[in-house]
Amino acid sequence: MNNGSDFCGATATSNPTKERMAKNNNTFYNQFTIEEYYINKEPFYLPVADEMQLFEAAYNGQIPILLKGPTGTGKTRFVEYMAWKLSRPLTIVKNNQGKDSNAKNGIPLVTIACHEDLTASDLVGRYLLDAEGTRWMDGPLARAVKSGAICYLDEIVEARKDTTVLIHPLADHRRTLPVEKQGIVLEAKKGFQLVISYNPGYQSALKDLKESTRQRFIAIEFSPPPPAVEAEIIRKESGCTAAHARSLAKLGEKVRNLQDHGLKEGASTRILIYAGKLISQGISPKRACHVSVVWGITDDAEVQRSVEEIVTAIFAN
Repeated sequence: MNNGSDFCGATATSNPTKERMAKNNNTFYNQFTIEEYYINKEPFYLPVADEMQLFEAAYNGQIPILLKGPTGTGKTRFVEYMAWKLSRPLTIVKNNQGKDSNAKNGIPLVTIACHEDLTASDLVGRYLLDAEGTRWMDGPLARAVKSGAICYLDEIVEARKDTTVLIHPLADHRRTLPVEKQGIVLEAKKGFQLVISYNPGYQSALKDLKESTRQRFIAIEFSPPPPAVEAEIIRKESGCTAAHARSLAKLGEKVRNLQDHGLKEGASTRILIYAGKLISQGISPKRACHVSVVWGITDDAEVQRSVEEIVTAIFAN
C-alpha cells in the first residue's frame, strides 16, 4: 500500500486545558505529560488506498495494527492523522459563552521510539529512589494502557526480544499488561490501541519479528506513493513550485529503480521534501538534490555517480 510522507504538515498540540508552560532562564516551552498529548490540528495526509478504513475498523474492533514499509513513507504521519481523525467530535455543542466545544474527548497519542537498550522496565515502569523515599513511576506503555491512548511503538524490531514479548498480552483477547514488580495486571482502558511499525527492507534475520508477535497483528503495508500523489505531498510540505515538485517525484521514482543495482533503499518521500525545502529557500535544484538525495541515501561512490547523473538529467535546465 502507498501513502504520503511522514513529513506532511502535521501540527501536534496538547489539549489547551492540559497545556503546561515551563520557564527556565526566561525561555518558555511547552511541556506535556504523555496522557495529555493530543493531535488537535489536522495533519496533512493523502490516502492512497483503504488504509484509513482498515485502521478505523481495527480500532473499533480492538485489533492491534502492524505498519510495515520503508523509511519515510508515512507510517508515523498516518498514525498521527488517525489519532486526529478518531478524536474528531461526534457532535458540536455550545458552551455558556456561545462558543463551539467538542462533545467527544480526544485520544492521546503515545509514541515510543524503540532501540536496542529499551527494557521492559522502560515501558512498564520502575521503582525510583529520591529524597522522599522509594516511589513507583509508570512507564509510557503503562500510562497509555491506563489512559486509553493510541500507543505507537516505532521500529519495534530494534527493541530487545524480551521486551517485545511484553506486548503479547496486550495484543490478543486479554488486552492486559502484567506489572510483575508490583504484582498487578492492568486492563487496557477502552480506546487503547496498540500500533507497531518496522521496516522489513533492512532488517537482518536477527532483527525480524517473531511469528508469535507478528500473528497478533493485522498488517498494513506502506510504500512510496504514486508520482502524482508524491508530487502533491512534496509541493504541500516543502513550499516549492509544482514544477519542481513533479521533478523531485520523478527523481524519487528513478532513484528507486537503482535498488537492484547497489542501492540498499531508494529515496524516501521525506528526503525529497527536504530537497524541495532547500529549493524553496533559494538553493539551486541540483545542489539541493546533491546534499539531500545523492549524499543522503548512500556513501557508495559509484552509486552516488549514478544518482548524480539522474539529477543532472532531470534538472538539466
